[in-house]
Amino acid sequence: MSQQERAARTHNALIRSAAELFERHGYEKASLNEISSGAGVSRGALHFHFDTKAEVAAAVESAAARALRRAVESVPTGDMSALQGLTDLSHRLVQLLLWDVVVRAGFMLSWEAGQRTRIDLCQEWHAHVHRFVARAADEKALAPGVSQEGVVNAVVATTVGLAVLSRADKEWLTDQTLTSFWQVLLPSVAEPRTAAGLNPFGTESAHDGSLRSPVPYPGYVPRPR
Repeated sequence: MSQQERAARTHNALIRSAAELFERHGYEKASLNEISSGAGVSRGALHFHFDTKAEVAAAVESAAARALRRAVESVPTGDMSALQGLTDLSHRLVQLLLWDVVVRAGFMLSWEAGQRTRIDLCQEWHAHVHRFVARAADEKALAPGVSQEGVVNAVVATTVGLAVLSRADKEWLTDQTLTSFWQVLLPSVAEPRTAAGLNPFGTESAHDGSLRSPVPYPGYVPRPR
């Protein structure tokens, strides 16, 4: 293994260790000693990559943002309507939150009081949702009188809210819970002919498992569909 490959492996191990500690203890209580120990490297090796805990947190959010962007890029375009694409994307977000501790920690860092990093993952998610809703409006897929901003706010508040609630009760973060939300929202905001063709559970591409990492959310038990 080359020195560059070893450095990249250490860098990724530090990010994952930090994410696990941020999720378990919060940003303030996680220490650089614990982060380096969790990654199996010395404190000196950590400082080769990061000078401060804030820099580690920024790296966690950057990695989470990249995972979110890959999820957005994985949503098929072409014949799929924007509202179906948004529904699929929200289910892919649930997969990420279930299976990727870095994404969970990235969102947590966005809403945890007192912690500010360069990237705000909640705002980034808001921007992705806004683009899909704007496309839906261009497609004339929204019902008359429906506000784009209202749809964006409902989707962002619900998806981020499920992530927050799941920290205390993992049962909130399931495809079933999200499907129930879409079953209520889509008939209310979609033009009737468009609504008739939408699948609130998401299409097959939303559940292909490609976003899963080896370790799921602690205590996660997959449910049959």
